[in-house]
Amino acid sequence: MASNRYNLCVRLLQRHDWNLAIPEAKDLQNRLAYDICRLGNVVEPRFIAGVDVSTQKSRGMGTAAVVVLGYPGLEIVETKILQGEINFPYVPGLLSFREAPLILQACEQLTQTPDLIMVDGQGIAHPRRLGIAAHLGLFFDIPTIGCAKSRLCGAYQEPALEPGNFEELIDDNESIGVVLRTKFNTKPL
Repeated sequence: MASNRYNLCVRLLQRHDWNLAIPEAKDLQNRLAYDICRLGNVVEPRFIAGVDVSTQKSRGMGTAAVVVLGYPGLEIVETKILQGEINFPYVPGLLSFREAPLILQACEQLTQTPDLIMVDGQGIAHPRRLGIAAHLGLFFDIPTIGCAKSRLCGAYQEPALEPGNFEELIDDNESIGVVLRTKFNTKPL
């Protein structure tokens, strides 16, 4: 079902309201995790978007940014920045309830539909298999990739020190992502 709330080139699905209590939010994550498609069906993306939110904890405000790049040249096609209120407290594992509403509002202004969205946060490498990237993917109905700096769950072997080396992230005998070395001799993503 398409949402009438969002008026943009990116077709968003209105999956649920964001104003939930913490136990309800966790329960919703457990239910929505079953809706995640884990198949990699983006063959040749033409446009890739990156999204992130910066918060000012003391003021309850945040800034969402979305950048759409042409691929493979990585030229900037479009950028949108939006400041707004952050209405959900910081709770580990519930980042999407804090940041996704602002990201969706910023993406509301896009004129170019991305084929793939990269998110600063977890995808299915999450205790309830619904991190912010996977959660946003349900609203966008566009493949999303979570690129997180920290690990919420799972175990891995340390990848070799050279850029491009990676190891699978395993939790409960399930592959939930990879740990990737992006720069020489630095902590992997």
